[in-house]
Amino acid sequence: MNTQHELGCTRRDALRATTLGFGLLALNGLLAGRARAAAPFQARAKRVILLAMGGAPSHVDTFDYKPELAKHDGQTLSGRYRQGAKLLASPWEFEQHGKSGLWISALFPQLAAHADELCLLRGMQTDVPAHAQAVLMQHTGSFQFVRPSLGAWTLYGLGSANQNLPGFVTIGPPAGSAQSYGSAFLPATFQGMPIANLRGGRNAEPVANIKNARFDRAAQREQLDLLQKLNREALEREPKNDELEGVIESYELAFRMQAELPALLDLSKEPKATQDAYGIGGADTDAFARQCLIARHLAEQGVRFIEVHQGGWDHHRNLRNDLAAACRKVDRPIAALLGDLKQRGLLEDTLVIWGGEFGRTPYAQNGDGRDHNHKGFTTWFAGGGVKGGYSHGATDENGIEAVEGKLSMHDWHATILHLLGLDHERLTFNHAGRDFRLTDVHGRVATEILA
Repeated sequence: MNTQHELGCTRRDALRATTLGFGLLALNGLLAGRARAAAPFQARAKRVILLAMGGAPSHVDTFDYKPELAKHDGQTLSGRYRQGAKLLASPWEFEQHGKSGLWISALFPQLAAHADELCLLRGMQTDVPAHAQAVLMQHTGSFQFVRPSLGAWTLYGLGSANQNLPGFVTIGPPAGSAQSYGSAFLPATFQGMPIANLRGGRNAEPVANIKNARFDRAAQREQLDLLQKLNREALEREPKNDELEGVIESYELAFRMQAELPALLDLSKEPKATQDAYGIGGADTDAFARQCLIARHLAEQGVRFIEVHQGGWDHHRNLRNDLAAACRKVDRPIAALLGDLKQRGLLEDTLVIWGGEFGRTPYAQNGDGRDHNHKGFTTWFAGGGVKGGYSHGATDENGIEAVEGKLSMHDWHATILHLLGLDHERLTFNHAGRDFRLTDVHGRVATEILA
């Protein structure tokens, strides 16, 4: 599907586009006069793998090296920052890695071997230091209103590359997080499909009803043909029923998925060396390793947007033990994922993103913890057309606040869409009489990080 299709359409147009393809719609002029051409730049990435670290990792202990903070350890803050709080130096050493010499904490020894693939964004900021609101901001661009998720906008803009699989998948999403992978006012076919994070030995299916215990494939097709005939007859009587059009397409996709998805979720056929590299079977790494390997399977098969979740980063106390434990869970799997994608020639057009909803304070909380910090934190990109072995932006000498290369969440979203070949200002959807977009009326592409 052509990523340079014309953008901006009504709800009904988008529902038809799901079935017919946006390229055909644009050629036939079926966008009701609302189409605007996409920006004339080439897509650098074909797909996204978002590694979402729920709870907000501490930047000053992971990817934001602060030698001055070590010198100021124990000093009391004053002025406009939290008065009376005492600065807490990172308990972990930082070293330079790769030809680029990126500073990375000892908490990520495996990932550090891929330093020359990483593009660190050290000047990140977001709107509020509250988890629920910041997670919505990270995923939808708004913490105040129900808006389509980044994954839904991506699928809406690019379409699906594999008609037998959903274009947007979220693996192991936390309970109550549906809004973060929802489609809001975009048609429901653009929302993410959740896959449960199941470890080996469990009986439950990662996707509900992926197997039919009563009918074989031929009988299911016959049953579905009858149901779809009734649906289409109902649609002829009520041609403006957008929801029914979505149901018709979703039923067909569900039927096609039964043939292809189970094999992608089965990791037993992977070579033992691959399983070991990801950390499958490891006491700390098994769950996240399975998610990452499934993500690679889905990326290979053309899924546009894949989100992988790992919580447990909210360290208000017991930082030395709990942050180290959180990093052990993800370090080896992420390193293996990057290496695997690169070896298969997929990293160059796969944008891998790592980060939480905000960062942590460089001053202590409860003696051995860090509080929420939305004024400055770090995320990173890899592959997908960004500069590898590169650091963009900076916080102040203690890591309290971004002072250089500042990037808001709107800027972050604009840059992700740009790497996918989409203009965030022209990727719009008309709803309630207004053209909406992921970045609202904000957003600047961080051109400095483009390879």
